[in-house]
Amino acid sequence: MSETTKKTGKKKKRLLRRILGIFAVLVILGAAGLITWAKLRDKYTVTYDTYTATRGTISNSMSFSGSLALRDSATYTASSNATVRNVYVQNGDSVKKGERLVRLSNGSICTADFDGKVNMVSVEVGDEVNAGATLVQIADFEHLQVSFRVDEYDIGEVKTGVACTVTATATEQVFQSEVQSINYISASTGNVAYYTATAYVDVEGDVYPGMQVTVTIPQEEAVDVVILKADALSFTLENQAFVYKMKEDETLEEVQVEVGVSNGNYVEIKSGLESDETVYVVSKVEEDSLNSLFAGMFGQQQFNNRQNQGGSGTRNWDRNTNNGNNGGTRQQAPSGGGAPGGNGGGN
Repeated sequence: MSETTKKTGKKKKRLLRRILGIFAVLVILGAAGLITWAKLRDKYTVTYDTYTATRGTISNSMSFSGSLALRDSATYTASSNATVRNVYVQNGDSVKKGERLVRLSNGSICTADFDGKVNMVSVEVGDEVNAGATLVQIADFEHLQVSFRVDEYDIGEVKTGVACTVTATATEQVFQSEVQSINYISASTGNVAYYTATAYVDVEGDVYPGMQVTVTIPQEEAVDVVILKADALSFTLENQAFVYKMKEDETLEEVQVEVGVSNGNYVEIKSGLESDETVYVVSKVEEDSLNSLFAGMFGQQQFNNRQNQGGSGTRNWDRNTNNGNNGGTRQQAPSGGGAPGGNGGGN
């Protein structure tokens, strides 16, 4: 082997050793960097909202919009050409069934067909009227009806005879009623079929035909039970409800609960939680300043913030774990509906 070939081989070996040395240093630095980065990423502060269970009554219901209409009304007309001989009533008079309203020269007498109120008198004594001319109109303003539309998703839960409440939008008066009839021949709007239900309403005060109302049909009700704000619940992927309770060592534990009646805002707790117990829900996760700097540099954003929607306060802890759910994936509890009242809950 020539002297030149030996020198070239030695140079290649020295170069290879240098490359391997540099690579080893890079691997060590990379590993150290990853460890440091992981520790920085795992450092954050978690803020918890607190919710306290109470005892109360909770119910859910279906609500529909409708408007009031007359059940009984009648307009009386002249049977032939004649002269008005007597007018026995005035606008606003209350009349009984069979009571006389108007007498004509041809001998015909108009009498009320039902109890009601005179809504309009169109003639005076001595007027000449033609056949078919309007004489007087009466209506029953105390016994009204309301028609409301029920879509195909709810019609199975609306039955004839089911109790309901009718609330006048303008006056906020509430009247008790029940579903009188249902027209099962649908009137479709788009891709949804609607059916018309009717309820009779006995009203009083300044409530008149044409006014808008809300018809409420109650469903489930739980009386004097443990209730909790729905926001305090978390759910597993299997839809199992759970809450976080604090143990004596001030760490949180996951406790499964059995839920019952819910109105979307509050929920009945059948087991797993007692009245006056406090539970915790992750409200906000804040990274430290150095971690936030790295997150901004590398586009890392791991958490979403959630507003406090009620509870007795917040509490902060420093965590060094990867997430606040002990490694599990959680779904937020559903929301919607009205807030209960009375004893910490309500209808």
